[in-house]
Amino acid sequence: MRHAMEHGPVVPTMFRLALPTVSVLVVQTLVSVAETFYVSFLGTTAIAGVSLVFPIVLLMATMSNGGIGGGVSSAVAREIGAGKQKEADALLLHAIVLAGAFGLLFMAGALLLGPDLYRSLGGHGAILATALTYSTFIFAGAVPIWLVNLIASALRGAGDVKVPALVTLAGAAIMIPLSPALIFGFGPLPRMGVAGAGIAVCTYYVIAGIALIAYLASGRATLLLRFAPLQLRLFRLILSVGLLSAVGTLQTNITTVLLTGAAGSFGTAALAGYGIASRLDYLLVPLLFGIGTAVLTMVGINVGGGKAARARRIAWTGAAAGFLLTGTIGGAAALFPAAWLGLFTHDAAVASTGVLYLRTVAPFYCVYGTGLVLYFASQGAGRVTWPFLAGTARLSVSAGLGWLLVTHFEAGLSTLFHVIAAGSVIYGVITATFVALSSHWGQRLRGTLART
Repeated sequence: MRHAMEHGPVVPTMFRLALPTVSVLVVQTLVSVAETFYVSFLGTTAIAGVSLVFPIVLLMATMSNGGIGGGVSSAVAREIGAGKQKEADALLLHAIVLAGAFGLLFMAGALLLGPDLYRSLGGHGAILATALTYSTFIFAGAVPIWLVNLIASALRGAGDVKVPALVTLAGAAIMIPLSPALIFGFGPLPRMGVAGAGIAVCTYYVIAGIALIAYLASGRATLLLRFAPLQLRLFRLILSVGLLSAVGTLQTNITTVLLTGAAGSFGTAALAGYGIASRLDYLLVPLLFGIGTAVLTMVGINVGGGKAARARRIAWTGAAAGFLLTGTIGGAAALFPAAWLGLFTHDAAVASTGVLYLRTVAPFYCVYGTGLVLYFASQGAGRVTWPFLAGTARLSVSAGLGWLLVTHFEAGLSTLFHVIAAGSVIYGVITATFVALSSHWGQRLRGTLART
């Protein structure tokens, strides 16, 4: 596989790497959609409560996969491309240590700050109680979630996409029957409501973590789990890309949180409608993540091996794939919004907000998709400053301007959704312009790698 990444045809190699990840992440996202479907039977209050927590859950998922996880994948890929297998193995141990630290940080943050955060987003009474219950059980499993995601990131950086994929598929097979059984009760299992949804997620990640560690300990993995003294240099190699990427994912989720709060100011029905419609945005993420991580690995290995021109060609090929994929989904959603919304609600007030969102925002998915794939390519190249600034611009426009217009100028939902679309376009255009105009893109870290 390494030979194909460095010398083989770009498109077939990219899709060989991307397909397992895309397939399982689509399944994983469908499991999340199924969870929303199950929770919808508990009523609008339950949907609204879970919608308040979902942006924070998304923050943890994106930060552990695309943020710090992107730093792990990038570091491992560049070390392997430079022929440093022992350093790549050592990075795995450092990733596991980081998983424990960040997992505990998220668990403590949710417990201590969650009530005030959900209240500030419009959660009161029964909605707030539901949000707190769901949050408590989800974030009790924060360490296993981080562990699974960072191990999977390290393996993907080494070109091993099959094992993380198989673990995720096995988890989906567990989650699909377990989640409704715990939510509604089945046999000896009591009815747990939204708490059951959180327990099901935690159960999956505990089992997945055990499976991945057993695989690493077996000696059959592309990376070996070696117990050795920790090195600041290797933490720095991960975090030089991962920290800025993590802040970028934080920006994305601050955007989501603020927009959730802005939508919530229009009432429970608007909040539920926005939450259901914007779930389609999150369906794009695993598709783009699969393509993006394949591009990241291929770019990283080629940058590590000194093949900058090939790295750039891989980046643009992946961007074209992201444009076509998200453009197709966005066009379908804008033309037939009821096909998505009807899966979750038949409440006219909830559906009307969802229709407005999809018809306004979904046509611009293609621009955002292009930018996100190029963001992953920039991670592989070790240059994430401009994609980070593109995320800053999106935060400023979509969330900052959107929040300001709603809270101080009494703008309606239509204006809010148009501003969201504008922010996505700005993000994609800035990121693409950086990759197109940067004459040294994909080359800067060669000297750094040589020195380390």
